[in-house]
Formats: sequence, structure tokens, C-alpha cells
Amino acid sequence: MSKIRAVLLDIDGTLVDSNDAHARAWQQALARHGREVPFEQLRALIGKGGDKLLAETVGIEKATPSGKSIDQLRARVFLREHLPRLRPLPGARELILRLRTEGLRLVVATSAKTQEMNALLELCGVRPYIAAHTSSDEAERSKPDPDILQAALGKAGVPASAALMLGDTPYDVEAAARAGVGTVALRSGGWGDEALAGALAIYDHAAQLAARYETSPFASGSSER
Repeated sequence: MSKIRAVLLDIDGTLVDSNDAHARAWQQALARHGREVPFEQLRALIGKGGDKLLAETVGIEKATPSGKSIDQLRARVFLREHLPRLRPLPGARELILRLRTEGLRLVVATSAKTQEMNALLELCGVRPYIAAHTSSDEAERSKPDPDILQAALGKAGVPASAALMLGDTPYDVEAAARAGVGTVALRSGGWGDEALAGALAIYDHAAQLAARYETSPFASGSSER
């Protein structure tokens, strides 16, 4: 591996324990539009963009009036009802500080909307350490398509070989692979090792990664599971 100079960061399930909350917000928004979708079905799709989730669960295109209405309601429900109860995952801020101390450029690459992304970064207390960000508002196609990762690489100013993705879903791993970027995965988003296969290394959460930083791909390019 080339020397790593940038980290492409996911937030939900990686830095903040928010994946369940996103699934609940989608469930509530869909129900208010007369669409009943099981929580488990929605939860399994968190990490993909809302465009793909809507198409796969209820066959609605996000760009349609109905799709826009559901998505806007979901965002309001998430910010108003769920965000106040969310907490950072163990070691999230500690890990971000370590990555910055090591001189790595941190660029957020998330399927979340910009408003939600900013609120979650504030919740973690890490916004000042983020060099740049790319959200679903800036990419034509959402994860697991590679568009967000490719845009993040552009903002990081490094080639794919000099960056690593830090994420928690199989969609992070797939999107990164399609962009030519290796992934360090965390189980804190609710997925197991089989779903995260293809990652260079897998850790329980940010705190465990921070504790094992010296042997992680960020420091050594090694593979640890």
C-alpha cells in the first residue's frame, strides 16, 4: 500500500450510533404516506442513499413529488425526534484526534444530507478537524455507487492509493472498492464480518481501532481482523 495521506469518513454507525434512528425515521415518514415497511427491511438498507432505499422498498423514485415529500418528512423527523437522543460511539472523538495528530487529511464521505451531516459532526465534537466533506447533496449517485468516494478523493487531493475509507456498512466497503480505495470497517453499525468482507481490517468500534492504531492499516498497511 502507498503511504496513507487521507481518510474518507463515514459518520452514521461509524462515529455516531444513529443507524437505528435513521431506519425509524424512514419507517415513520413512509407510514405517514400510507406505506408500511418493516423496520428490519429498512435497517438492512441504512448506509445506502435514500434514492436507493425508496426504490428498493416501495418502488418510488426520489426525484418524484411523492419521493421528495417522503424524503423531506424523513429528514424533519430525524432531526426533530431522533437526533436529540443520539450519542457518539465509543472512542469516536479520540480516533479522529489521533488521525489528525498523525497528519491525515479527513474528508467526510457520507450518504447523509448536509444538514444532518453537520449536526452529527457537532454531536461528536469533531467538526473543527474535518478538512472537507462530500454528502449526498453533491453526488449524482449514492452509495454503494462510488460517486461520493470519488468526489471525496478530489477534495482530499490524493489518489485512491493514498486514502482509506473508514466505514461500518457493506455499502461503504463496496463503494470504496469501486473507487479503488481500501476500507477499514467497524462492527458498530450492526454488520458482522461476513457482511464486511473485503475490508482490510475490521474492529468492534472506534475505541478499539484507536487502541490498536499502531498495527492498523492507517499506520502500517497491515491487515488485522
